Formats: sequence, C-alpha cells, structure tokens
Amino acid sequence: MTQPTAPRREALLAAALDAASRGWPVIPLQPGMKRPAGHPERTCPGTGRCAAGHRTPEERAAIDQGLIRAAWGQRPYNVGIATGPAGLLVIDLDPVKAEEPEGAPDGATSLQALCERAGQVLPDTYRVRTARGEHLYFTAPAGVRLKCSVDRLGPHIDTRAWGGYVVAPGSTTPDGAYEVAHHVPVVELPDWLAVLLCEPVRPVPVPVRVHDGTKAARVALERECAVIAAATEGGPDGRNNTLHKSACKVARFVAWGDLPRHVAEEAIQGAGESTGLPPAECRTTVRSALDWVIAHATPREAA
Repeated sequence: MTQPTAPRREALLAAALDAASRGWPVIPLQPGMKRPAGHPERTCPGTGRCAAGHRTPEERAAIDQGLIRAAWGQRPYNVGIATGPAGLLVIDLDPVKAEEPEGAPDGATSLQALCERAGQVLPDTYRVRTARGEHLYFTAPAGVRLKCSVDRLGPHIDTRAWGGYVVAPGSTTPDGAYEVAHHVPVVELPDWLAVLLCEPVRPVPVPVRVHDGTKAARVALERECAVIAAATEGGPDGRNNTLHKSACKVARFVAWGDLPRHVAEEAIQGAGESTGLPPAECRTTVRSALDWVIAHATPREAA
C-alpha cells in the first residue's frame, strides 16, 4: 500500500534535516527517483539562484533549515547528499549485472579482494544499505580534492566525492529503500585507499618536437597535437572527437611514409592524455584513426 503523501513528505524532510545536522549539504531528488530535481543547464532560466549563471545540484546543495523546509514542504523529494561539499568519500558497492558471466565478483567481493591484496582491514564506519548494494561513508582526507570514480578500485566499486552525490537513507526508489545499516561515527578514509584514488597529475602539454619525416609532416603533427591539447569543450565525447579528427589529419603523412607511425602515435597519445582522456580510450581512438586512413589514403600524386 502506498504511503500517504503528507507522512512520506514529513519522513523525507526529517531525513534531509538529519543529514544537514551532520554538516552534509542536501539536494532534492525527484520523488521516488535518484535524479536531481530542478532544471538542467540547457533549460536554465537564469533567474533566482541561477541569476549569476546556472548552478549545478552540487552548488545548490544546502544545510540551511529554512531552504530545506521550503523545498521538502512542496513535494516528497528523495534526499541526495552532495558528497564533495559534505567532506565525504562514499564507497558504493554494487551487485553483478544480469548480463555478466556466472561467478563475476560483486562490489563487496571486489572490495574484500582489494583489502586482502593490500594486506589491510577497513575500519568500522557508517554504512547505508542501498536499493541494490551498500554505501560505506568516510570523511575525505584534508587537503585532497578527491573526485568520483567508477570501477577504479575494482569491479562494481564506485566512489562518490566531488562532482557527485549519494542517495541518503530514508529515500525510496523503485528498486528499494535506502536504510542505515550500521549506525556508527563516520571515520576518515584510510591512507592506502586515498592513495589509490588520487588522480595522477596530468602532464603539462609541451610543444612536440619530431626529428623524423618531412617538414610538412612535423608541422602537421605539432599543429594537431596543439589542437588536441587545447580541446576543452563538449566534455569527454567532444575531446575524443577532436582527438580522432586530428589523428586522421596526421595519419596521411604516415601513409605516405613521411612520418614513422610510432612517432605519430606517441605524440598524439600524449596530447590526448593531457586533456584528461583515459590512456586506453586515447590508444583505441588513435589506432583506429591511423588504421583507417592508412588503409584508405589517397596517393600523394592525387591528393
């Protein structure tokens, strides 16, 4: 039987106020869902709290009781905790997907294996039973701005920190309810886990100097590497698209024998990684572009 709207709204308001009392800024999530309520950037009206520019859910997160009561007094919003502003690093353990092979490890199994390999034991901390798994709450280390990650620690282990949020206990989705599973103080993230989650420093793009091939090939490679390194628009998909286009432009010089393939690959790979694209993704994109152009390049005489 569906819970009446008023009692459900009051329960969710209490959950939001409880999180805020811990110093955890909260955001309203769509009723019964995990997605943030409110407008996306593409439809931002530029008024109210967005008068100076669109504010992301993380930027709109609040601990002010007045704002919280006003929001949850309108609708039975689920509760989201903005992990970055809350100073939290939450480990999200998910189950195995239906399409995965039998015996594949779930998040809890992967985390246990990680601890065994590291010779470490996780400290006792606040835990929330999610609709499909479990959240382990830790305070983020001081002086380190950890970001969210997916499968970085192991299969089905995600983390939520800056740039993300978690669904708070007291919320309910079609998959199930979020409930406190272990009500103890939140402890600091162990150093060994913090080290694994720290992102490597991105290399500073430097002008590429190539000593092989013709002058035209060298100029083209240096120019396209600069184009790739400067790509900041369109998110990861946009950067990957720029990487592919530039790789195709350089590939014809490889096809004509003016530039060794390994020289082109290494330079373009480095430029791609400097934008924050994962090395494996860069490698796949660069090799795909080179393979295709080399196989279909127009002979120089006809170019």
